[in-house]
Amino acid sequence: MIRVLATGTFDLLHPGHIFFLSSARALGDELYVLVARDSMIRHKAKPIVPEIQRLEMISALKVVDKAMLGSEKDIFDPLYEIDPDIIVLGHDQTFDIGELEKSLKERGFKAKVTRIDESLKFPLYSSGRIVNKILERYCESRE
Repeated sequence: MIRVLATGTFDLLHPGHIFFLSSARALGDELYVLVARDSMIRHKAKPIVPEIQRLEMISALKVVDKAMLGSEKDIFDPLYEIDPDIIVLGHDQTFDIGELEKSLKERGFKAKVTRIDESLKFPLYSSGRIVNKILERYCESRE
């Protein structure tokens, strides 16, 4: 059994998330997903959807075998329970693969790290684009 781990914020679930998770699932037999904790998101705006709701949405997807919230202390803590064989990064995740593999090895993990470089080219393929479109329509309707 090859256990794959994908991580993300998964705010405003959209087709890009489904593509990423389906691509990750295709790499192994089981897909575990870590949903980022609100308190740990520092690289972009805080999510609109609360973490427990984001977890429920990801858990409901048939491509996902198990979803859980990430740690509020150390991003590596949940990996001791999951023990992934492959960790999959999305095209827009800022992790450096070499640095991540080094950190994993230092902690005793043997997981391979790979990136899904492809993404969908829909007009609304990111949470940020969805938010911008909502704001645009809201402003137009108020004129």
